[in-house]
Amino acid sequence: QVRLVESGGGLVQAGDSLRLSCAPSGRTFSSTAMAWFRQVPGKDRQFVAAIRWSGGITYYSDSVKDRFTISGESAKNTVYLEMNSLKPEDTAVYFCAATYYGRNYALAATWDYWGQGTQVTVSS
Repeated sequence: QVRLVESGGGLVQAGDSLRLSCAPSGRTFSSTAMAWFRQVPGKDRQFVAAIRWSGGITYYSDSVKDRFTISGESAKNTVYLEMNSLKPEDTAVYFCAATYYGRNYALAATWDYWGQGTQVTVSS
């Protein structure tokens, strides 16, 4: 069974930074892209950022562009999310995801494998 494990969440103040990490555990697998989503109670999972290993192309939602940076190591199926200038509205559970065939990165249904999530709370 493929598992992704996130780490690095926590409680910070507005304006602070956090770095999330996501690494695989269990059965090995291959991916062509990995991503971060976030979710607050009562709402759908929201796309945050993705990286396509071929060419290292990155994608961001408008709400995090210029504040968050996604990076990773394709050989290890490991992805990171550097979050700067955090705002209270960034508070959510953050999930990492991986896909091999998926192409529409903004859709949660695209992604084949998910982590269990890590809580990020930003106080004002």
